[in-house]
Amino acid sequence: MYDLRMSNPLISARGLTKKFGDFTAVNGIDFDVFKGESFGFLGPNGAGKSTAMRIIGATSQRTSGTISILGKDPEVNGPQIRAHLGVVPQQDNLDMQLSVAENLYIYGRYFGLPRSFVKNKVEELLAFAQLEEKRDAKVENLSGGMKRRLTIARALVSEPEILMLDEPTTGLDPQARHILWDRLFRLKEQGVTLLITTHFMDEAEQLCDRLIVMDKGTIMAEGSPASLIKDYSTKEVLELRFGSDRNQQVADQLRAMCERIEELPDRFLMYTDDGEALLEKIYAADLHPKTSLVRRSSLEDVFLRLTGRTLIE
Repeated sequence: MYDLRMSNPLISARGLTKKFGDFTAVNGIDFDVFKGESFGFLGPNGAGKSTAMRIIGATSQRTSGTISILGKDPEVNGPQIRAHLGVVPQQDNLDMQLSVAENLYIYGRYFGLPRSFVKNKVEELLAFAQLEEKRDAKVENLSGGMKRRLTIARALVSEPEILMLDEPTTGLDPQARHILWDRLFRLKEQGVTLLITTHFMDEAEQLCDRLIVMDKGTIMAEGSPASLIKDYSTKEVLELRFGSDRNQQVADQLRAMCERIEELPDRFLMYTDDGEALLEKIYAADLHPKTSLVRRSSLEDVFLRLTGRTLIE
């Protein structure tokens, strides 16, 4: 299989830093993104993900460090870089009074694309976003998932080399999220480089070939979702709830049964390679949780290991 990293990176940052007064939003981070890759920034709100995206998008200047996008410095060649980027912001900024097709057409013309090209592109993108039947509907009447797909379709009008998605599925229901993921998979198959910020670990696992885990402006770890879970967690996690009145009573006994255990306000997380065997051991010790769940380790467990807190608090 061809290794994307054998090529020169489309995006390369070294010591990238962004400060707002005394506050450091991005603290000396290094990363590379390669052509055709789906690369993620994973972390809670305030981790520095969106700030890094604005620097990459040539809409915010760095305080220090270096960054190259498509071989260019965004502070020197901002317009040339932006011409090759498609940007999907956190909040949909569509024109609510225009129709679906008009939003796409006007956006294309705004960037100076020929009328004939834009007309053909609108039809292609309506099909891609599964909005053909809504082409003449006003945007204000669309569901949240439809608006999100339209925002992504609009970002593709200029056929960008890099598509930047900032929290792409926040606020969407599970069905809408999965439809959106399918659209993004199709783009990746077409060779579009995806740059994604998210605080949803399942989204990062589904969409990202490689990602960096961020907290407080710093990179805590980097790798594929599978490699991060392998390096920083166990195969399985046993979740136990005893109730707040019993947590302190059982805590010491549980710690004696497991090398790594996390005590959260509402539950215990016990990290093991065999959750069912550990659960049997707990019942054999006459400890009876109100609820128990054996699940595979996730990126949230990685984040908890690295920072001592969950991704979504």
